[in-house]
Amino acid sequence: MTAPAKELILPICHVIKGEARFGEDNVHGRGVTRFSTPAINVDELVWSRETPGPAFDTPLDEIIDILVETGDWITRDPDGLIKQAFELSVQSNSLPRNVLAWSFANLGKVFTRKGLEFQINMELGGKDVVDGWREITDTPSGRLHRIRAFPPRMVHIIAGNAPGVAAMTVAWGALTKGVHLLKIPSNDLFSATAILRGLSAVAPGHPVSQSFSAVYWRGGDVQMESLLYRPQFFDKLAAWGGEGTIRGARQYIGPGFELVAFDPKTSISMIGREIFATDEMLADAAERAAVDVTLMNQQACASSRIQFVEGSVEEVDRYCALLQARMGVERDTNSADGPPLSGELREELEGLRDMEPYYRIWGSDNGRGIVIRSDEPVEFYPDGKVVNVVQVENLADAVCNANVATQTVGVFPPERKAGLRNALASAGVQRVVNLGAAGGVEPGLPHDGFNPLQRFFRWVNDEG
Repeated sequence: MTAPAKELILPICHVIKGEARFGEDNVHGRGVTRFSTPAINVDELVWSRETPGPAFDTPLDEIIDILVETGDWITRDPDGLIKQAFELSVQSNSLPRNVLAWSFANLGKVFTRKGLEFQINMELGGKDVVDGWREITDTPSGRLHRIRAFPPRMVHIIAGNAPGVAAMTVAWGALTKGVHLLKIPSNDLFSATAILRGLSAVAPGHPVSQSFSAVYWRGGDVQMESLLYRPQFFDKLAAWGGEGTIRGARQYIGPGFELVAFDPKTSISMIGREIFATDEMLADAAERAAVDVTLMNQQACASSRIQFVEGSVEEVDRYCALLQARMGVERDTNSADGPPLSGELREELEGLRDMEPYYRIWGSDNGRGIVIRSDEPVEFYPDGKVVNVVQVENLADAVCNANVATQTVGVFPPERKAGLRNALASAGVQRVVNLGAAGGVEPGLPHDGFNPLQRFFRWVNDEG
């Protein structure tokens, strides 16, 4: 008789103020996604306000040097910690292996000197306001003032839909010189701690290493969060995630404790009739659009879910067929086969198949992508490599479908952006890009409509 297979429980470590902690005291999850964590001592997760944080007075140039070394360490992976985090993520993350491999291979690029200095210059106007007090002389009153971007004390509920979010959070946190507690997300259990262990390997015992902790607790755990989310310990809560995460975070917000919300977003595409000028241009547009639709297997906020295409029904149908064929191609940022569709989404699709010619569908439930053509956006949420192509006479008429929850709009051809961007911005859109470039986020430019570094800091005045 064959012995039953031993249950697999993935062990994850915590990082407490730069020190890796191991243990299997607590078991979380169920089924194939079970994992264990060390016990948590809440007192260790806060930094006393009676003394400055470890890196409050560390020169920014020194911090940037350490971050650059950390990026190099991540890329070289001398201790195999990044490879280990990758292999464990393959077992626990919903992203396919090839997409995770690409994501982990690019983590080190978050920490380039050019990129870090670009962020400081773009968002803060230079290092002087971080390292000391910037003098403001040309004032209406004629008085001399000084301002400083003062190091914050922050909790971060980071998103788990891409390992790069953990890397960006560490980079932003280090540049602020503040103290930062990262809540590890259940769908990315290994990225944050691997990056922080790299930071500690490069700079053991350094103030910037001692300024970070990363631990897991179940989201919405009132016992944990009611203790931690207090102004006597932290200034701000940076929260990524869906509506439930943001609503859960808001209940703790009050005087002295601010929310920096990376709200849930969706993204769209707007494609002009110029694509039908030649077969080559049509094929190019379909490929670019497929890249944006399938970005991170449509798990990213920047992934396109609705596309507005100018043209006749016959022309748009030609485009839909090409788009669906390109959605089944494997790239660094997506797999050929997507996740299985939910039963609810399958029912919606089956209902639409019976409503031709008002709706037309290309593709099947095989993970290779499904395209729905309609003259109005569908009333359900396209997901799992499903995209809704809406035929329109003029892209300007489609702007009304954008709102404050629309993060990215990919436009083709690029020359059409100038005629659309003001109206899109007025509707609430935060980002307009060339079609096919939705995933090319440039750190240092506004993210979700604000400058993260600027929002993370506490801004203090010395007046007169």
